[in-house]
Amino acid sequence: MKTITTRIAAALGGLVLAGGVHAEEGKLYLFNWTEYMDPEIIEAFEQKYDVEVVQNYFNSLPEMLAKLNAGGVSQYDIIVPSNYYVPRLIETGLVQPLDHSKLANLDNLKKQFRDPSFDPDNKYSAAYQWGTTGIIYNGETFPDGPKSWSLLFDPKVNASYPFALMGDGQVSIGAACAYLGHGYDCTSVDAWKEAAKLLIDTKGRDTFSGFVDGTPALQQLARGVTHASLSYNGDYLYFKEEDPEAFKNIKFMIPDEGTEMWVDSMMIPAEAPNPDLAHKFIDFILDAEIGAQLSNYNYYSSPNAAAEPYLDEVLTKPPVQPTEEDMARLKFTPSLKGQDLQTFNQLWNEVQAR
Repeated sequence: MKTITTRIAAALGGLVLAGGVHAEEGKLYLFNWTEYMDPEIIEAFEQKYDVEVVQNYFNSLPEMLAKLNAGGVSQYDIIVPSNYYVPRLIETGLVQPLDHSKLANLDNLKKQFRDPSFDPDNKYSAAYQWGTTGIIYNGETFPDGPKSWSLLFDPKVNASYPFALMGDGQVSIGAACAYLGHGYDCTSVDAWKEAAKLLIDTKGRDTFSGFVDGTPALQQLARGVTHASLSYNGDYLYFKEEDPEAFKNIKFMIPDEGTEMWVDSMMIPAEAPNPDLAHKFIDFILDAEIGAQLSNYNYYSSPNAAAEPYLDEVLTKPPVQPTEEDMARLKFTPSLKGQDLQTFNQLWNEVQAR
């Protein structure tokens, strides 16, 4: 199985960063999701620019934001947040504008990723990958589905088997909103309150095993710790391709009530140690063949139009490329700010505390 080894900066001198890491010239500090980068791409970048890439990882967006606020804004050169965190990072001053004159490959992006609503004109971000969030479940336990959020929220559908939800509040509340008929991208306070109540009731069930993010959700499912959870389409296919036996009965679905389509983007923190090198890395990832290599490795959809001729066939069909019917059910998670964000966080904190 492909694994990504975290490299720890060990050289002395330079600027001391959060966690005791030293920022030095000739090193790029990358803060990314787990299992999301081909080591061969890192090696190629290191060789091309005679540098070292130091990688650190997060499993959820709240974890990423917490580390940035704890000093990571001066620790990392590149971060890879999802679309609905981009405005929040911009408005709080945690990221810096991109210098488009240093990004010759920016035009390789597909039209829908070149002027996104969450970052007009790509002033601060450049798309990295895109995908969907859906339900992963044991096909032997639930041979007939259903293709619905009821697999998690209706105790009549799943009365006996352990299940988990995501620790990202907007994803879990969005899922509850979709199940209740308010739409995954709900922004009504009344809808949030109803969804929060459903989540609190769901947490009270004996079969609820907790909030689990990223790779651990798939690992728990493969071990039989849980029988249903949430994960990302690319992560699911990655593990299934790498360990077919362990994942032979694990399925992925997009619920009929709708779910999330997300875009992960590359951004440069406001106090990045090496912003010039960060621009070189972004432009490197936006190269046509490198962009395809990235998707061929991690099984996510490429936002890079120039990369399409080099993509593996498996990336052109579900679960990586949703069907037209499922695409119609996908929504971006809303970007919240001001009073809306404060109200949402209060409700999510109540869910977690109960």
